Amino acid sequence: MSLLCYNRGCGQRFDADSNDDGCCIHHPGVPVFHDALKGWSCCKRRTTDFSDFLGIPGCTSGRHSNVKPPEAVKPEVRSDKEREAGDAGTERGGAEFTMVHTAPPKPIERVERPSPDEPMVELPITVATSLRQALEKVTIGAKETQKAEEVLDGMVQLGTLCKNSGCSKSYQGPESDREDCVYHTGGPVFHEGVKFWSCCRRKTSDFNTFLSQPGCHRATHVWVKAECRKAVPCRYDWHQTATQVVVTVYARHGNPHATHVLANRTHLIVRVEFEGDKEFNLDVDLFGVIDPAGSSVAMAASKVEVTLAKSSPRPRWASLAQHHPRTQRDHADDDADEGDEGDEGERY
Repeated sequence: MSLLCYNRGCGQRFDADSNDDGCCIHHPGVPVFHDALKGWSCCKRRTTDFSDFLGIPGCTSGRHSNVKPPEAVKPEVRSDKEREAGDAGTERGGAEFTMVHTAPPKPIERVERPSPDEPMVELPITVATSLRQALEKVTIGAKETQKAEEVLDGMVQLGTLCKNSGCSKSYQGPESDREDCVYHTGGPVFHEGVKFWSCCRRKTSDFNTFLSQPGCHRATHVWVKAECRKAVPCRYDWHQTATQVVVTVYARHGNPHATHVLANRTHLIVRVEFEGDKEFNLDVDLFGVIDPAGSSVAMAASKVEVTLAKSSPRPRWASLAQHHPRTQRDHADDDADEGDEGDEGERY
């Protein structure tokens, strides 16, 4: 009965009664395909044409076999150092390895970045007990509050304009204290002919239109201008987890009533008043995209932590800012010289 030989490179039919040594010419090795070259691991001949590869004559003689050879086990992918060690072992008579190529990773889909001009929302603030206790011990704040109350009792003149930015209301009597003050918590920005408030970023080129823009925050009127606050280069840094980015401002005894943190999906504004007469501002285009609804602020006695919820865990942020972060010092530079850039850095 005629049988089919399963030796690699043979494929002939044979009669079991006449199966003698030397009648089967075959390849004892396995096929090797690497960099468009095709050949057998048992001999050195290589070709780029598949038909030529099938026609490469065997390099070993023996008997025909009708038993299918076992499937070759694919070796693990090796590093360059392991491959060099394997090549050295081959030169010393060791076994050769077949290169295994894996498919390249799929490209990451490009996601459209939200505009930094989206409406800003104010993040909720949680005040720690340590800060409340520290503020109770600060007598300067109590004296300033008492002084302001004495002024409001009888020294505010009728017609006095509210000192909050963007509010055009004037003092008309005690009933004015019960009105809501709609004002801008940020500062004016003038850049390359465009004018806007840093807190809401509604841009215009007309100065009168800029002045008439309604405020974006509600509070009570301020009839007496507070003592001039001192802008300081406050130190801050940031770190991240898979789901959050945490910005820490090292400001002692922050004032919760005068601290505002505004954000949209790609922009962050931080304004912190601390130690009575000090103020720090940070205005930054974020490196990644956040979810303002899941973000919050926590104030302690020695620091202010802004926790930003990432919209997705990947990619990891390479830095906090996409461009140079804007601090209080940068806003002062804008007033002096329109269009100047602030210093780059993550710690101040």
